[in-house]
Amino acid sequence: MLQQPLRYILPCSPTYWIRGQVVMKLLPHILFICLALALTWAQDHHQHHADVLDRCKGLEMDAVAVNEEGIPYFFKGDHLFKGFHGKAELSNGSFAELDDHHHLGHVDAAFRMHYEDDPTHHDHMFFFLDNKVFRYYQHKLEAGYPKDISEVFPGIPDHLDAAVECPKPECDEDSVIFFKKDDIYHYNVKTKAVEKKEFDSMPNCTSAFRFMEHYYCFHGHMFSKFDPKTGDVHGKYPKEARDYFMRCSKFSDESDHLERERCSRVHLDAITSDDDGDLYAFRGHHFIRKDNNDTLTSNNIESAFKELHSEVDAVFSYQDHLYMIKDDHLYVYKVGEPHTHLDGYPKPVKEELGIEGPIDAAFVCQDHHIAHIIKGKDIYDVDMSATPRVPSNKRPISVLNKVDAAMCGPGGVKVIRGNHFYHFDSVMLFVASRALPEQHKVSLELFGCDH
Repeated sequence: MLQQPLRYILPCSPTYWIRGQVVMKLLPHILFICLALALTWAQDHHQHHADVLDRCKGLEMDAVAVNEEGIPYFFKGDHLFKGFHGKAELSNGSFAELDDHHHLGHVDAAFRMHYEDDPTHHDHMFFFLDNKVFRYYQHKLEAGYPKDISEVFPGIPDHLDAAVECPKPECDEDSVIFFKKDDIYHYNVKTKAVEKKEFDSMPNCTSAFRFMEHYYCFHGHMFSKFDPKTGDVHGKYPKEARDYFMRCSKFSDESDHLERERCSRVHLDAITSDDDGDLYAFRGHHFIRKDNNDTLTSNNIESAFKELHSEVDAVFSYQDHLYMIKDDHLYVYKVGEPHTHLDGYPKPVKEELGIEGPIDAAFVCQDHHIAHIIKGKDIYDVDMSATPRVPSNKRPISVLNKVDAAMCGPGGVKVIRGNHFYHFDSVMLFVASRALPEQHKVSLELFGCDH
């Protein structure tokens, strides 16, 4: 019997073979389908990879750097985490040229240059990949880059482990500290001189960064705070990075929960003080309470406010009640031991306060009936004694692009952005201000954490 001609289809081959004949007219359609399949696979693969990257499970970061706005970027493989919480995203979404010039599997090291004597370098971000360095300003690659590391930083080796800027007087001169295994290089930005040092008390850093004038060496998912001049590590280190630099609902069994919340670098979600002067500060799944004797305690939100569960957007105190806003809903608790959740709540924020959620911050100044509601870059007044409650007196906030939390007391208004707060003598001065007053550290000046 005569054998049938071979029949097969190669769906992503440039030709179809049917009964031995080459059919070319379907070629454009085949290529289009193959391209679509490839793009879909790549998108699904990257999304799956981003979902798998969970920093709360303990990741060793490849590099850490703070951007021009003070937001830390944590790099892992070809992804990055922006800030202290949130999912991973592809690094080339923010720094596209890293992929254009170099297959981005990882970033070896990164830092933001501090060198005010030379505006062409100051506040630029540097990324190191193998033997190349990339220089960015406001997420744009500078002309002529990437370059060899040896050209831009003579005397500094390739394939670095970590790098961190060190402005004077924290270092003797404006410098960059480079790490490669056991070797430490202090690079003088002005003279380009390199001094090799030994930091005997430090572990090998897989990444390093400067934050709030302190220096941190990460190794695995642990970190140590070090002196940039000597490498000395003082205090009880290493510590768990997830406790201080990430917003995780669960922590290691060895964690000191009060110290973690006092000293965390993650911004507060909300803050208020009740009529007795007790302060409540909320972050993620946890809160700190400081009574009027300055005694600090910490617990998870669900233990005291079980209906709320976690992660509030704003909290304010009014007539012995805590008004707690989460997404589009308002929860109200009567202050006491324990706090009592009022029947009928939660209710829509729009129904109770006359304004659509979500809300960024809210506060009431003592002996007043006005709730000041911050939403985006605007502030509204809501008269809590009125029925119905209606937002009024909308004003723009000029001095800050974003407010994380705010509270009002006898001394004025404290406005929190990131790890710092700013004091204003009144709401009027806060709204009218065109320049920020002195910056204060939340962890140190509100909670007494000195490290």
